[in-house]
Amino acid sequence: MSDSIRFSWEYKVVRPDRGPALKEVEDPETTLNECGKHGWELTETIDYVGGGTKYLVFKRRRGVTNE
Repeated sequence: MSDSIRFSWEYKVVRPDRGPALKEVEDPETTLNECGKHGWELTETIDYVGGGTKYLVFKRRRGVTNE
């Protein structure tokens, strides 16, 4: 039997600011960098059918602090 390390993950969902056309009002770079500074890694985007990002989904290993 091999020794394996199992990690527990926590998730964060961010909804970017959107205009009336449901497209991003501004570039999400600041949000991405701020989350990354706290150990969050972007894992998925959930998009609207007509275009634009509805949610940014992040994950990080449980136990990382600095929030």
